[in-house]
Amino acid sequence: MADPKRWQIGLVGYGEVGRILAEDLRQQDIKVAAYDIKLGTEHGAPLTEHAAKHGVTLAASHAELTAKSDFIISAVTASQAVPVAKACAAAINQGTWFLDFNSASPGAKQRAAALIDAAAGRYVEGAVMTSVPPYRIKVPLLLGGPGAKELEPLLNAIGFAAKVASDKLGVSSAVKMCRSIMIKGLEAMVIESFTTARAYGVEDAVLASLRETFPAIDWEKQGAYFFQRVIEHGRRRAEEVREVAETVREAGLTPWSAQGTAERQAWIADLADEGLFGKKGTKEFARSADWRTEADRILAKIKR
Repeated sequence: MADPKRWQIGLVGYGEVGRILAEDLRQQDIKVAAYDIKLGTEHGAPLTEHAAKHGVTLAASHAELTAKSDFIISAVTASQAVPVAKACAAAINQGTWFLDFNSASPGAKQRAAALIDAAAGRYVEGAVMTSVPPYRIKVPLLLGGPGAKELEPLLNAIGFAAKVASDKLGVSSAVKMCRSIMIKGLEAMVIESFTTARAYGVEDAVLASLRETFPAIDWEKQGAYFFQRVIEHGRRRAEEVREVAETVREAGLTPWSAQGTAERQAWIADLADEGLFGKKGTKEFARSADWRTEADRILAKIKR
């Protein structure tokens, strides 16, 4: 189907990213269906409510969603990128586009592509280059693979901000993964540095020194934001950084920094699951305007 506004779009993964894309696509009256492994579980109610509110059809399986879609977006956790491609390949129609939105290593993207392409689908890798919520569907998106040039104008016609990085698979994800070494690493370092400084009562001196060295950054505001995002999305971030570590290994290096970042992100996610930062699903969860509140909770926990 040439006109992307007439596509039946299938979203695999109906988490934060999937729901944002669904909202923006439905505002254009584009047909959207979604499948998520949480559907039918105790965690599925918010997804069902969101779908009903925005006119999104929910599918009962990967196969059901895939068979009815002209264009598929896989937006799941990094570890599921290849399994989802395998599940979709079993039912994909000839010529159906498959956009891999996941933060996976170049090697993982190449394995996923092989599965989709072998089933006569059309795989394109996508690398999301910053946090989705502020930009929504217009988040900067790098495309890669033999079909990237053809898909780019179709995506942009329905609101995406896509740009071809390469016709070679793995290039877009390599850019994303290398960026994540810095961004996710900085999140982990800020949490570790600020919490340790708070423990010693030297946070004001540390912040003053950081402001002197990096005057363009509001470290109070940035610190609060990093704490919020890691508390809320640390599990997903930890999985992504494990893919980052695999990317580093694929390049022949030992991923000391990435491994440490993954462990810190996962540790915060464990604390969040325990309820240390408030009840998940409430407005108060991970929404402190002052990073010190969250640091104090962490310190109280480890001193017990």
